[in-house]
Amino acid sequence: MFTGLRDRAVDLGYAAGWNVVKSAPRGLTERAFRAAADAAAVRNGGGARQLRKNLSRVVGPQTSEARLDALVGAALRSYARYWLETFRLPRMDPHEVVERTTVHTEGRENLDAALERGKGAVVALPHSGNWDVAGLWLVAHSGPFVTVAERLHPESLFERFVAHREGLGFEVLPLSRRDPSPMGTLAQRLRENKVAALVADRDLSHNGVPVRFFGEPARMPGGPALLAATTGAALLPISLWFTDDGGWGQRIHPPLPVPEGRLRDQVPALTQSVADVLAAGIGEHPVDWHMLQPLWLADLPARPERERGEPAAAGPG
Repeated sequence: MFTGLRDRAVDLGYAAGWNVVKSAPRGLTERAFRAAADAAAVRNGGGARQLRKNLSRVVGPQTSEARLDALVGAALRSYARYWLETFRLPRMDPHEVVERTTVHTEGRENLDAALERGKGAVVALPHSGNWDVAGLWLVAHSGPFVTVAERLHPESLFERFVAHREGLGFEVLPLSRRDPSPMGTLAQRLRENKVAALVADRDLSHNGVPVRFFGEPARMPGGPALLAATTGAALLPISLWFTDDGGWGQRIHPPLPVPEGRLRDQVPALTQSVADVLAAGIGEHPVDWHMLQPLWLADLPARPERERGEPAAAGPG
């Protein structure tokens, strides 16, 4: 009973956020979200503490505590901006959003060349900037694409987010233990010469591929590499960030070459290449990396397969 009431309250809270933020004056909501971010920094809860640990690995141990304090505060404001834009996006002019993103987009030729080959493109994104805005730009540039979303709890909240993203032109495949694997549908869309956009810097399957990320062991989803290696689609990492003028920046990196050899060797090597490119982009814009969850193995509960060093099965991002 209490779980159901809590779930209902969470869903109603998000619904209120969409409705109130869409109708309230922009200046008022910006000040409110910025104040909430600053309060979160002062409160220093679990998410803020994990963000600090994550960012300390990005900027290195030589960074002073005062500098790290400022970085965490700015990152929480950036995260608040993401949520504010998520709630406001249905009211924003999509043409203006696309235009303001286009002027800060680098590497469009890499995506165009991939689609000209006729084998589709796998776009690997980090939890940076505003990936919904990046998706809106992608729809305008290349047409509807397919993506994967973790099934949230409660179900009504997940359905709300799916409806939001489908309204932007995304095809959303659910990811959970009870859902069929999305890999077949993703591969089919690539064979149709479409784009599969997958968040690739956090392993949601608990079964990811071992990588070195900012010098420490982590696991990342092997799905992007597996799809590229098995379908021939180009694998294009993307860097995302917020621009100083209130816009959105993105860099579409050149396609990563698929190494020679067996699939069981190609996927780990290619996943490491994705991690390296994403790390470079995050290092350039650490403030806009919204990773408030444990990512590195040192921060995660020990698992038997980690302790034995067994290879992980590849899964979608």
